[in-house]
Amino acid sequence: MSELKLYNTMTRKKEVFKPLHPGFVGIYVCGPTVYGHAHLGHAKSYISFDVIIRYLRYLGYKVRYVQNITDVGHLVSDADEGEDKIVRQARTEKLEPMEIAERYTRSYFEDMDLLNVQRPDISPRASGHIPEQQELVSELLKKGYAYEINGNVYFDVSRYKAYGKLSGRKVDELMEGHRIAANEEKKNPADFALWKKADPQHIMQWNSPWGRGYPGWHIECSVMSTKYLGQPFDIHGGGIENVFPHHECEIAQSEAAHGRTFARYWLHNNMVTVDGQKMGKSLGNFITIKDAAAKYAPLAIRFFVLTSHYRSPLDFSDQALQAAQKGLEKLQQSFVRLLRSKADSEGRDEAFEEKITTYVARFKDEMNDDFNTPKAIAATFDFLHDLNSWIDGRKIAGDTRQRSIRVLEETLGRVLGLLPGDYSQLESRGQGDVDALVRILVDLRNRLRKEKNFSLADEIRDRLKTAGIELKDTPQGTEWDVK
Repeated sequence: MSELKLYNTMTRKKEVFKPLHPGFVGIYVCGPTVYGHAHLGHAKSYISFDVIIRYLRYLGYKVRYVQNITDVGHLVSDADEGEDKIVRQARTEKLEPMEIAERYTRSYFEDMDLLNVQRPDISPRASGHIPEQQELVSELLKKGYAYEINGNVYFDVSRYKAYGKLSGRKVDELMEGHRIAANEEKKNPADFALWKKADPQHIMQWNSPWGRGYPGWHIECSVMSTKYLGQPFDIHGGGIENVFPHHECEIAQSEAAHGRTFARYWLHNNMVTVDGQKMGKSLGNFITIKDAAAKYAPLAIRFFVLTSHYRSPLDFSDQALQAAQKGLEKLQQSFVRLLRSKADSEGRDEAFEEKITTYVARFKDEMNDDFNTPKAIAATFDFLHDLNSWIDGRKIAGDTRQRSIRVLEETLGRVLGLLPGDYSQLESRGQGDVDALVRILVDLRNRLRKEKNFSLADEIRDRLKTAGIELKDTPQGTEWDVK
């Protein structure tokens, strides 16, 4: 069995995963800024990390999964200038900022539940960790990595020589071509805000040693990750767009303050695109999860995401989602057929037991290769093809049937999350259509028998039997059973 390897953005290569503490994995993933309904770009990120968490648990690790909620400090420019995204939305909807945060936090978790994304173990909010953020800012000032001007506190990137090690950007290159205006507060254009002075009209603000203000976006994640996972912790994840500046700044302030590695492995998912362009609220080309779920089964959206590797871009189209829905239905229909099948004998079918073992090994090998869900799904399709042929053979061994169910519950259900929690939703799907179709064929067969066309009547009976539907003629009429 292969070892789990993951692609570490920091080293730009796949590495064998070795957690800091044997049997335990601490992982932090940057959560949403809650100022609007989640879209398919969010679905790509959080479904991808959901499968990563699920697979780690499948391997036997105890996982502590922390995913924050950003409800203050994320400015519209994703940098240090502009308006707070939540405050701006509050003005648009004529609500309090925390009403906006509450409304869209609820909306986000509703969407994640629809997509069968398991809840994080801890969902800390930025606004609930203001004292800890102020403590980290004070520590950076004390150690000379930060400076305060007019109530604003900035991190001095020139003091932290490793700045740029995640993204590959150099401080000199970032400063090249920039001129600092006479009234510019920053020593260097690349310096970033740790604490921002609040204008009197700014609604979300707190007392601090530097006056009334609010935290910078980057300081929030440094505080919330280390508070619940310690420093260093195993895995830090997020979207590829967060590599710079967000994650680069997290590393700089965390390692400067504590003098040790921040996170050991960095995982980044790629984005959803529309006609090759990033999907996003700022571009106005996004499709909300709610709108997509009104047209397609939520698990079809999940399947759509998992047909691409988490590090690969995923181009959205209605045709792609329609294809995903058909693909999901094929997977689920095969599983339902297995559930409905009946054993012809007890014991094991050694030949098919070997196919199950081969499938499990292949599934793990694909997932161990940096969580390669497209190839894991392909392995599952291949196994289900073998499974359908086995069922068609009408020699189903009971113990092997039960093992097949357990294995698919683990791989297709527990890891990939492509089975609903209540199988009755699957088992009842289309049953009424099957009954109606069989009734039509039985009525047609009875007419043929009355017309003494026994050859065609027998052909209908035999072909139904081949399809797993057995007819029985009784004094009360023709009955049927699904075998």
